Amino acid sequence: MISSRKFWQALLVPTTTADLEHMLRKAALRVTRPRVAVLSAVRAHPHADTDSIVGVVRRELPKVSRQAVYDVLRALTETGLLRRIQPMGSVARYEARVGDNHHHLACRSCDAIVDVDCAVGVAPCLAASHAHGFTIDEAEVIYWGLCSSCSPDPAAEQNS
Repeated sequence: MISSRKFWQALLVPTTTADLEHMLRKAALRVTRPRVAVLSAVRAHPHADTDSIVGVVRRELPKVSRQAVYDVLRALTETGLLRRIQPMGSVARYEARVGDNHHHLACRSCDAIVDVDCAVGVAPCLAASHAHGFTIDEAEVIYWGLCSSCSPDPAAEQNS
């Protein structure tokens, strides 16, 4: 049996156009070149912001409008094919890793974002002190700090 982590990692490997078209149809979305291009771009560039996605899509579809990309991102997010994350003080980012319980590490310096699996492994992995009548099905956690590229080198600091 494949682990949940490996299952989701397998979904993020490069996918054929036919696979992307199948995903769109399964989500009851009409297959269009912009939708396929945006879905492919986000799958290839996890945690990309809208400007980056527009740039990648325009390499394939030079005349696609920024608004068309925004509309596609909204449609793909609403149908659950993409997930929109927006760490505090940052622009919205998009990822294709959906349906599992994972969180994010965000660098305060360079804005890098990486996935981190939930230690608990079930959704939601945090319990609210009081649910106030809500049925909680997800907890979004963002760990903040400095990535290895932005962290001061302890050896260099000791030598100065």
